[in-house]
Amino acid sequence: MEYRRLSHSNLIVSQLCLSTMTWGEQNTQNDAFEQLDLAISHGINFIDTAEMYPVPPRAETQGESERILGRYIKQQDNRHDLVIATKVSAPGEKSQHIRSQSALNWLNIHQAVDASLKRLQIDTIDLYQVHWPDRNANFLGQIDYEQQDEHEQLTPIIDTLEALSDVVKAGKIRYIGVSNETAWGLMKYLQLADKHQLSRIISVQNPYNLLNRSFDISMAEISHRETVPLLAYSPLAFGALTGKYIDNMPLESSRLQLFKRFNRYTHHDTAIKATQAYAKLAQSFSLTSTQMALAFVNSRPFVASNIIGATSLQQLKSNIDSLQYSMTPELIKSINEINQIYRIPCP
Repeated sequence: MEYRRLSHSNLIVSQLCLSTMTWGEQNTQNDAFEQLDLAISHGINFIDTAEMYPVPPRAETQGESERILGRYIKQQDNRHDLVIATKVSAPGEKSQHIRSQSALNWLNIHQAVDASLKRLQIDTIDLYQVHWPDRNANFLGQIDYEQQDEHEQLTPIIDTLEALSDVVKAGKIRYIGVSNETAWGLMKYLQLADKHQLSRIISVQNPYNLLNRSFDISMAEISHRETVPLLAYSPLAFGALTGKYIDNMPLESSRLQLFKRFNRYTHHDTAIKATQAYAKLAQSFSLTSTQMALAFVNSRPFVASNIIGATSLQQLKSNIDSLQYSMTPELIKSINEINQIYRIPCP
């Protein structure tokens, strides 16, 4: 396992990060404990969760992923061996059950941090992230920006940043990051932190995979020049890049069969054709679709850690094994040729 220091911090994280998104919904606590045992035994020290998890978000299960992780840490007494990242939810339909008047302001952020610390049974969160923007912006598959100045309700980024900085000063979190953020949003956080001497964003957690390389367009340059590395999530595009949905037929008990809302990477012909092209390419290089998709994300210079998730130990082991494979110049060239044909089919 390779380890990397997140810039502007002393956090040393593994090249692969374990997602907890399914714990409490598709996975039981026993499943989660087995995943953690396997991941840690292979050198993974970076664990990603959120107050909203598991997904799909429901009031009945909200926070359970954090609770399960907290029970494991307490049982194993291994807090100091792990880097724990979690997230505060922004307002929206998927988070309205968490707090009645949700916003990314001082009160909500303080309440969210305290609740996460209690569920995780720890004193300090290593990396605390804003899960998505509190404003009208293009994220989670949106590509057509619509101006809504007259009707838009939002928390100014400076208010969010001041609240997060306050919690850092209180010692409850060590560093801050953003997730599902745009180029404008990331630069605004960086500019305001510098101008007002507030806590600096040290990472951005956005989707990145062969079907969604939107990060390459503008965010990659910011990541490089401002030294804000990517924590890449959905590297397998909700499982689409494993090839198991290649005939557009969700398997029984798969995420797409259980939760129809997760069809972002399979709901149109271009996505299916691109997936088929990548699967054929992987086969020609004697790789599985999973191996190639994960190895590609692992190889990107702006990626600090690749966030992998699984619902079975077999899947998790296969994902971890992706570290054995490296990208050749010929394979990268072929991937980029397919990318030119199917240009970001699933943003």
